[in-house]
Amino acid sequence: MRRDFLKLCGFAGLGFAVPFVHPGTATAKPKDEPYGGPYYVVFNASGGWDTTYLMDPKGTNGINRLYKDGDILTKGAHAFAPTAKSAKGGMTNEDFYAAHGSELLTFNGLDYSVNNHSPGARYMATGKLDSLAYPTFAALVAACRGPDCPLAFLTFGNYSATGNLVAMSRVPYLPSLQKIANADAVEGNLRSPYHDKFALDRIEAALKDQQESRAAAPRLPREERGENMLYAAQVNSKALERVTQYIPKTTPKERMSQQAEIALASFKAGVCVSANLSIGQFDSHANNDADQMKLIPEFLAGIAYFFRRAEELKIREQLVVIVQSEMGRTPTYNGGNGKDHWSIGSIQFLGRGIKGNRVLGATDEKQFAVPFDPKALKVDKEKGVRVRPEHVHEALRAFAGIADHPMSKKFPLGVAEKERLTGFWG
Repeated sequence: MRRDFLKLCGFAGLGFAVPFVHPGTATAKPKDEPYGGPYYVVFNASGGWDTTYLMDPKGTNGINRLYKDGDILTKGAHAFAPTAKSAKGGMTNEDFYAAHGSELLTFNGLDYSVNNHSPGARYMATGKLDSLAYPTFAALVAACRGPDCPLAFLTFGNYSATGNLVAMSRVPYLPSLQKIANADAVEGNLRSPYHDKFALDRIEAALKDQQESRAAAPRLPREERGENMLYAAQVNSKALERVTQYIPKTTPKERMSQQAEIALASFKAGVCVSANLSIGQFDSHANNDADQMKLIPEFLAGIAYFFRRAEELKIREQLVVIVQSEMGRTPTYNGGNGKDHWSIGSIQFLGRGIKGNRVLGATDEKQFAVPFDPKALKVDKEKGVRVRPEHVHEALRAFAGIADHPMSKKFPLGVAEKERLTGFWG
């Protein structure tokens, strides 16, 4: 179907390509050069996680019912909730921190400012609460770092706005990736190509010659853009073939692991810059403890799987990982043994260029955020600020080296210089 669509576009003088060509770069020529990293990944615990059962343990005041203050565990600088006796499958906190605590940076006491899902997810993804036009960080970094990549920004759910800067690519299943990677074969089956190799080579050569011969000729902008996009479709099709060798022969059962395989194959093939991975159902208004003890271990197991497979593919050192949710859970239980929405939470980071074994920020004994000094990087109840998503995103843009990129400047976050996190990454 994709091939037929491309043919129809060609007959109509139009084109179809991945990625989307931004109007400001409509005449840019496609490049068949693999993107070599870094690769940016956002893990989303959609629905609102209970941070007291992970990185911000509270064993007093009835905030949780599964452990006491004396049961809280530590690993290096980290304090975390014990879950070995309560977790239902997946990966326990004990195992996760043993494996990744040394490279993990945690910030507690993040002020989400709202406690509704839609604005919260948007705020955490973009750093901008009061606008629907802003791109997510994953989309922005993809647009700045690898706009020519066929699958520059992959998303598997959660808030995924692009600001019209880059394509939003959705590849829900590994068989779907197989079909996309081998678009010149029937149903992605390499044994059933539409054309023999010699025919494909001649088609590509003809397209290249046509593109080069017409490049210097005067054309209407719309015609030029259409021809460039048609040519880009063919180049991107060849680039996507590199993904094939990295698609596993068996599909993992876990939902996060399936997403991980698609993202990692795309990273390794050099056709992707960023990915937004997500699992939901964290919104535990009823039976909070049972739900969180099922979902948090599943979530951690997915992150650990991602790193393990990245190690096997030899791209682990190129990963930058963000672990987040759009809200926390209240410090009190409701009548249904659940916890409702809470506008204070945590965020974690690990990967290339991030100094681990660190915990910044804090919440008090009632789970309220403690003001934080963004320069000294320590809590300061008197002179500190309430760290919000825009502070984190300003730091992320600087960390990724895109803070001064024209696309970033098009979407300012408005963080005053005195409030910018300095030395945050270590």
